[in-house]
Amino acid sequence: MNDTATATPASTTQPPSEPLLRVEDVTLQYKTAEHLVTATYRVSFDVHSADRFVLLGPSGCGKSTLLKGVGGFMKPVEGSMRLRGRPIDGPGPDRMMVFQEFDQLMPWKTVRENVLFPMKVSRKFAAAEANDRALAAIEKVGLAKFRDVFPHMLSGGMKQRVAIARAMAMEPDILLMDEPYAALDALTRRQMQEELLQLWEDTRFTVLFVTHSIEEAIILGSRILVLSPHPGRVKAELNAHQFTHREQGGEAFMALQRRIHDMLFAECLEAHGTPRGAGHD
Repeated sequence: MNDTATATPASTTQPPSEPLLRVEDVTLQYKTAEHLVTATYRVSFDVHSADRFVLLGPSGCGKSTLLKGVGGFMKPVEGSMRLRGRPIDGPGPDRMMVFQEFDQLMPWKTVRENVLFPMKVSRKFAAAEANDRALAAIEKVGLAKFRDVFPHMLSGGMKQRVAIARAMAMEPDILLMDEPYAALDALTRRQMQEELLQLWEDTRFTVLFVTHSIEEAIILGSRILVLSPHPGRVKAELNAHQFTHREQGGEAFMALQRRIHDMLFAECLEAHGTPRGAGHD
């Protein structure tokens, strides 16, 4: 009614903003020596600024392929991908990727030189500013004492931090992370998850994160897109912004974990030809 409408000042209302990234009805395919593989089928989702958006699903559901599409390394055979309203037609410094492999750093360059490299190549920043940004990014990930060290002198977790610093120093519109912690031991993985969340609290960057771990998806994601087995289709999109490591093991955390597990398990049974039960999510 009219009195209700005037009770909330206009300044407190926030109309829905356009998404930073819009993926709409995207089908992605790639060729092997013997087959044409459909990795995803008509997948749609929106990522807004400062989202921690997680792509979750079993192996072979097209999570990494979607990341490659957003990165500009693959073109959809159907549908569209748009960043800030513009079609994605190739790689660019507005999207930086962090992979799970530890050899993504150049071994002949120091930590500082590795972080500097994409800024030099893109010429996005003047030399002095690029150096300042590199040092600030290295400090932010806790490696200031190692800025002049070569990668072979670093642990796996430290190498991952350098890769994140290198990506963040570029100030990309969106950070693309492809299972970056999958090869780490449990303690290092938890530490890196906490560091990523703290870095996000400090800078509120936008991240599109791929994982096959339900627990990791809930801890790191503000939103989770659950994908079905091959070819990947959207099963559900869930909110998880209220969860961190502190809530792990709590009733609400465990309920969401069970819900996602049952969702994926039912899809896996269906994919292998086993009839699904009467219950549906």
